[in-house]
Amino acid sequence: MRRDSPPGTSRRNVLRAAVVLPLAAACSAPPGAAGPSVPAGPTTSTGAVTSAGAPPPARRPPSGEVERATSGRPEVALTFHGAGDLDLARRVLGTLHDRGAGATVLAVGTWLQQSPDAARIVTDLGHELGNHTWSHRDIDGLDETAARVEIERCRDLIAAATGGPGAFFRPSQAQHATPAVRALAAAAGYPTVLSYDVDSRDFTDPGAAAIRRNVAAATAGSVVSMHLGHPGTLAALPGLLDDLAARGLTPVTATRLFG
Repeated sequence: MRRDSPPGTSRRNVLRAAVVLPLAAACSAPPGAAGPSVPAGPTTSTGAVTSAGAPPPARRPPSGEVERATSGRPEVALTFHGAGDLDLARRVLGTLHDRGAGATVLAVGTWLQQSPDAARIVTDLGHELGNHTWSHRDIDGLDETAARVEIERCRDLIAAATGGPGAFFRPSQAQHATPAVRALAAAAGYPTVLSYDVDSRDFTDPGAAAIRRNVAAATAGSVVSMHLGHPGTLAALPGLLDDLAARGLTPVTATRLFG
C-alpha cells in the first residue's frame, strides 16, 4: 500500500489492526459471474473485495490482439461482419437473441451510415458492437493516414450512435492485424484487436450444412468469424446453435468471453 508520508509506529499498528489480508481467497470468480473483462489465463483477485466492501475495479480485455480465450469456461464468441441487408441482419440477430445467445458485430462504417437503425438493432437485442473499418478496404495495403481514417471514421459513427467507440476493432480483409494497424487501433481507442481462430466461411455461401461443419471446429474459448449479409448464415444458425449446445458450449459476446 502506498502512503503519502512515512508512517509512525502507532499508525503502522493501527493499519495492521484494521486491514485483514485475504490470504485464503479464491483465485478466480465463479464461471457464472457476470463480471467485467479481464485478461485470459490465471488470475489472482477476481473474487476479492476491498476492505471497505466494494468490488474491485472493472478490468478490460487484454491489450494487443486476441483470437481465443484460455479461461476454460465452456463459451464461444460468435462474431459477425456487420454489413448487408438490414432485414436479414435483424433476423440473424433476433434468432440469436431468442436462443439466449450473445454476439459481437464488427460493423463496417458505410453499413451503419446507410442503415441508421443498424446500431440500435444490434444493441437493443443485447449484442455488442465493434469497429470493422469504414469501408472494408484492404487495410494492410493503405498508407498510415488512410488506415487511420478507416478506423477513426467508423469509430466516430459508432460513438455518435451508442455513446462509445465500441468494444473491439477488427482489421478488414485480414485475420490478424499488423503491428502498425494495432498501434493505430490503440491510438483510436481500441487497445484490443479481435481476431478469430475458427472461420465459418459463410461469406462463400457454401450452404447451411457446410457452415455448421466449419463451426464444429470451435472449442471452449474459440472466436468464430461469421457474416450478417448472407442467407446461408441465417439458414445454418438454428442447427449451429443446437450443435454448440449439444457440446455444452454457450455463445457469448467477445467481451464476456475474455472476461
